[in-house]
Amino acid sequence: MHFTSEQHLDDGVLERQFTLGEIPGILWTPASAPAPLILLGHPPLGLRKMYPRLAGRARRAAADGFAAATIELPGSGDRPRWAAAEHARADLRRAMEADEPVGDEIIDALVLPLVERSVPEWQAALDALLSLPEIGGPVGYSGGVISIGIRLAVVEPRISAAVLFAGSLVPAAMFEEARRVTIPLHVLLQWDDEGNDRQAALDLFDAFGSKEKTLHANMGGHTGVPQFAGDAAARFFARHLR
Repeated sequence: MHFTSEQHLDDGVLERQFTLGEIPGILWTPASAPAPLILLGHPPLGLRKMYPRLAGRARRAAADGFAAATIELPGSGDRPRWAAAEHARADLRRAMEADEPVGDEIIDALVLPLVERSVPEWQAALDALLSLPEIGGPVGYSGGVISIGIRLAVVEPRISAAVLFAGSLVPAAMFEEARRVTIPLHVLLQWDDEGNDRQAALDLFDAFGSKEKTLHANMGGHTGVPQFAGDAAARFFARHLR
């Protein structure tokens, strides 16, 4: 891990950009150290575009005494383009613009290769982050592509709890993996999300094998998550990462 820049934010949080091989990332640490770590997932839109939301989530985590980190997903941002992913996204756009159902073939082509590539990168980032003296204690995963969160919860024993954002475009194979998830889960669902199949989200929640799992459903669209839902997620991490 190589740190490329750092800045002190006005609330005392240290923000450092880093590279891990070809993978860019950002680490936010609170004044108190060592701190438990929350990995911040995000959609494959690029860190530059997602930065305001990620920084806001990181500052909230720091206020609660947590460090937070994120990495650029394969094929996104300044990383090399990924032809198969570009084709899958184009197929998805065509189906949505034609108001046609998004078939399993498109979903699998869009999501499964992203999971296969990104999860080992998250694990490599976790190796590097946990070697830092300012990072200590349990690790949580928050948000992002729910299929990535599912795979990480299954294969990464260092992740103790996860907050997942219920979304569509979940391959059928991920439902089987969800049954192998055993860590505590807090799942956020926007009831009126225009891009989300509500019943599929409920079916996925039902499939999770965790003994402790909470579904926090709120009225409103995809970007209308109320502040109190974030407060509930923060309390969840406070219970499980201390």
